Order: sequence, then structure tokens, then C-alpha cells
Amino acid sequence: AAAGADYRVRIFCPGRELPFAGHPTLGSCHAWLEAGGVPRGEHIVQECGVGLVKIKPDGERLAFAAPPLIKSGPLDEADVALIARGLGVAREDIVAHAWCDNGPNWRGVMLRSAEQVLTLKPDAGILAGLDIGVVGPQTDTDTQFEVRAFFPGNHGLTEDPVTGSLNAALAQWLIGAGLAPVRYVAAQGTVLGRQGRVHVERDTEGTIWVGGHSVSCIEGQVRL
Repeated sequence: AAAGADYRVRIFCPGRELPFAGHPTLGSCHAWLEAGGVPRGEHIVQECGVGLVKIKPDGERLAFAAPPLIKSGPLDEADVALIARGLGVAREDIVAHAWCDNGPNWRGVMLRSAEQVLTLKPDAGILAGLDIGVVGPQTDTDTQFEVRAFFPGNHGLTEDPVTGSLNAALAQWLIGAGLAPVRYVAAQGTVLGRQGRVHVERDTEGTIWVGGHSVSCIEGQVRL
């Protein structure tokens, strides 16, 4: 591991290595702590493709500090029009948009409502090769936003039940632009039959923490 890191993680998915992802970050930290890992400083520090990532206990959850955005700012209008067509919505239904690249190359768009996000049926042919994050505001629920994540898979477009990297980048964009409060909970995975909850908070120093629950499912030993 690099100087200052408690451990090093490499993150792989079918066909590529990711510089950063939320699930492997919190899951690896959970496993490291459960195996007896003790951080050397105030926070647990993970080294991965984007560099050093701070992690901290947050009640019963763990939370990671959102890594800096590699690319930010509004999308090109041609991209926005293509995404609207691929999502099957009118261009005017995309009320805000931004690059949300923190390793995974997310393009983020905000729709008018969570209900509209939940009814999306994206066209894999139009959105081929793009990583798309979609967010819409909630009303009268225990969460403030509904999030969906689409990316190229082995058989067209894949949807992720819960996506830490996307939620981290969305939080930096939305809070920074005044489109979200400094503390909120996002729902994700609803369409897939999951009840994912992502806890987001910007602290007084401006760091955005993204948290969720981790559980151990398998235990064992490997003889090398």
C-alpha cells in the first residue's frame, strides 16, 4: 500500500478494472475491520486506482469520503439530446445535467420527478457505450431522491441496484449546485426489487461522505 494507506484494493468487474467503486470500498473495509484491521489514524485509509480514500464508521454504517471529480461541468448539448432519446423522455424533461466522472465515466442527468425516473425503459442501442446516472426528486417519502444507474454490459445495457461511485459524484454535483440539501438519503434499486438506501452528508469542512450498511455473507480460509 502507498504511504498513508491502511490497505490496498483493486476493483474488477467483467471486462475491465475500475479505479473506484463504492460497494467494494465499503465491503473491503468491513471485511478488513472484521479480520482485525486497526487504522493507523483517525480514519481508515484505502488505496485504490483513484488514490487514497478515507472511510469512517457512521453509526451502524460505514461511509467513504467522495473522491475528487476527474471531470465535472455541464454535458455537451448533443450528449444531453442523445441521453434524452435513449431514456425515452423529452429533452425538456432533463432539468439539469453534469459530468459525474470520479473514475467510472458517469454522465448525470436530473429528471423532473422520481416517478419519471422509475418509469424509464432505456434503449440499449441508443445508449451503447455510455455510463448514465439518472436522478429525480422524491416527495412525501423517507428519501429525497430516486437514482438509477445504467452502463454497458455483456448483453446490452445493465442496471446496477445501488451505485456508490455514482451517488458520490451526484452528491458533489447536486449539493454544489444547490439542487440538494447538505444531508439526504437517496433510494436506488426500486425497479429491480431492491430497497437500496444511500446516506449522503457534507460535513462542516466540505467533505461529502457516502454511507451504507455492509454485512458478512461468506467466511473461509484460503491456503496459498
